[in-house]
Amino acid sequence: MEERIKEACGVFGIYAPAGEQVANSVYYGLSSLQHRGQESCGIAVCDTKGPVGNMHVHRGMGLVNEVFKEENLRELKGNLGVGHVRYSTTGAAALNNAQPLVLHYIKGTLALAHNGNLVNTKELREELAKSGAIFQTTTDSEVIAYYIARERVNTRTVEEAILRTAEKIKGAYGLVIASPQKLIGVRDPLGLKPLCLGKRGEAYIFASESCALSAIGAEFVRDVRPGEIVTISEGQVFSNTELCQKQQAHCVFEYIYFARLDSKIDGVSVYESRLKAGEALAKVYPAEADMVAGVPDSGITAAQGYAKASGIPFGMAFYKNSYVGRTFIKPTQEERESSVRLKLSVLEQAVKGKNLVLVDDSIVRGTTIANLIRLLKQAGAGKVHVRISSPPFLYPCYYGTDVPSNKQLLAVSHSTEEIRRMIGADSLGYMKVEDLAAMAEGLPLCKACFDNRYPTEI
Repeated sequence: MEERIKEACGVFGIYAPAGEQVANSVYYGLSSLQHRGQESCGIAVCDTKGPVGNMHVHRGMGLVNEVFKEENLRELKGNLGVGHVRYSTTGAAALNNAQPLVLHYIKGTLALAHNGNLVNTKELREELAKSGAIFQTTTDSEVIAYYIARERVNTRTVEEAILRTAEKIKGAYGLVIASPQKLIGVRDPLGLKPLCLGKRGEAYIFASESCALSAIGAEFVRDVRPGEIVTISEGQVFSNTELCQKQQAHCVFEYIYFARLDSKIDGVSVYESRLKAGEALAKVYPAEADMVAGVPDSGITAAQGYAKASGIPFGMAFYKNSYVGRTFIKPTQEERESSVRLKLSVLEQAVKGKNLVLVDDSIVRGTTIANLIRLLKQAGAGKVHVRISSPPFLYPCYYGTDVPSNKQLLAVSHSTEEIRRMIGADSLGYMKVEDLAAMAEGLPLCKACFDNRYPTEI
């Protein structure tokens, strides 16, 4: 298990009815969603005016700019496309689990990109297997695709098949689906996973985050409503709200950590929410210090909020080396510590002789923050007061975030004081669960990894 919490993935789709080639737009959209998944990626495109079933797809393991070269994008011809970046929470890290999934079935072709995790995959998969389904992947996304294909045999439109499938599946999902003539976006009824709609000229776009719209010069139109199925067909937008409901539970971690700072999700600015988190921490857990610093990148905005509310100057304690490649799980503690030093180096002149407040978004296992505190004190820092802009992780997540089982969560088996001693901090304060709602402007949130209140049956 790595120290950082990871998202499941990011999805993107675009339909340009005038015939514009969209592969490059999908590439740039996925690049802006790279923070949501760095394990694998893929693009599928088709020409809505060409022969049915002309879906072209390219997938690979690695980052978007590693998997796609100019020649790959040139071969992806079409005006309708979907893309995906993946970090696995369900299904192993393998090429056969990369998305978008492309299915050829009796009514045509379907390309599907999925962000999230179902909680009833096992029973759905068993039902499909008993009826003769042969699975090519170990993901719950394939279960969704199979159900759509199966329902499509007895429905007039692909939207009806998607609606019937959405009535069966339980859990978290943001889906972007391409059929030969339509682009469809679907969001789970609780709104656990984000999905928004954008427009550029005559083209319509779906994306996990609004930052992907900005990346291709598109304007934000609106968020897809929880439970809504939105269809783009021949330049027109159709909405089905049959599955929309009053109960909602938006994932709190989009605002704490997952989403990019320049995104707005369900009307809430990610940047503003992290500032508010820092301000709340300063009020509940003040400290006597000379400087407030954040752990790059996710802790910096919360640190600015803490500095603003406390009146303690904000400063940079670390330099982040942006040119270091991805570091996967390290086999020894020594190698883990080396990778931390490679990515982050202490700005000695900024911290020497100063008492610090160090802000980060979470503590999972505690090794990273312990290494950083040790580096700060080696560089001459005095006291290091740690403030965390999320409550302690106490329960696993079942909705597509890799909060692991209780046994691996430090806060389950250790008190705050024990964790403080383990990481070498002079004081330690976590965000209070009751302050999370204000951070997200009162939006109804899923906080199950903190309070054990799951919004669905598990």
